[in-house]
Amino acid sequence: MLYGVFLQVPLNQLKNSFKNWKFARVSASINFIFNPLLAFVLGFFFLKDTPALWIGFIMLMVTPCTDWYLLFTGIARGNVPLSASILPMNLILQLILLPIYLLIFAGTIATIDSALLVESVILILFFPFSISLLSKIAAPRMKGEYWLEEKIFPKLDHVQFSFLNLAIVSMFASQGEQLIQNPLILLKLLTPILLFFVIVFIFGQMIGRYLGFSYQDTASLNLTTLARNSPIVLAIALTAFPDEPLIALALVIGPLIELPVLGIISHTLLRIRKGWLHEDDEVA
Repeated sequence: MLYGVFLQVPLNQLKNSFKNWKFARVSASINFIFNPLLAFVLGFFFLKDTPALWIGFIMLMVTPCTDWYLLFTGIARGNVPLSASILPMNLILQLILLPIYLLIFAGTIATIDSALLVESVILILFFPFSISLLSKIAAPRMKGEYWLEEKIFPKLDHVQFSFLNLAIVSMFASQGEQLIQNPLILLKLLTPILLFFVIVFIFGQMIGRYLGFSYQDTASLNLTTLARNSPIVLAIALTAFPDEPLIALALVIGPLIELPVLGIISHTLLRIRKGWLHEDDEVA
């Protein structure tokens, strides 16, 4: 699944991430400084009596999305090309920073086996990432320049979706006993997850207006800093924390809350767009 995700990230467009330097800088600051700190604080207030859920919550919130945020950006009439341009930057930064975040934040909550963590990151992230790079180099030489884009990428979306569903079903099947024994887990996670999205949404709106971004760019900023990358951290959790099923369970429950929230936010942005356009007309 992750191989498919990495294969479709246009790393050759990495330099485009920095063409709009102001947007890239603000987006990266929110995703990789503000969001991790906010996740740690919210976890402290709401999840400190359940360290495994706290760690799972932090893992979910420190990894920005690399795929479906573009769908919600399009729904909200945001700047999709701008959002897509920072995708390679987000991927590279989270690959580098995820183990650091876990050692810093999760290490203050529970004892972390750093050797197992590094092994998990190499196995789950860097191995498929490296194979995807080799595929991008070899495929054009063997099959033609556009073979991946024309023949493979259209099929990958369906395959990845199937694998993601399989992973979620497997998680609920394997952790069903944990969920039955802890039926309030969903409610326990609901408050910090909703607060996270509300705070980041409002903060993104304030920053976008303060910096003079257009509606389209502000909507893109909102959704690139709100959507999370649950498949990556779920894979890490299953490998790095095999004796802590609540961590993985938190990462399965998180997206079940996240997806409808992103849908609501997309339509909220459309309402904001009407007011924004009205304000622009008045100024004109």
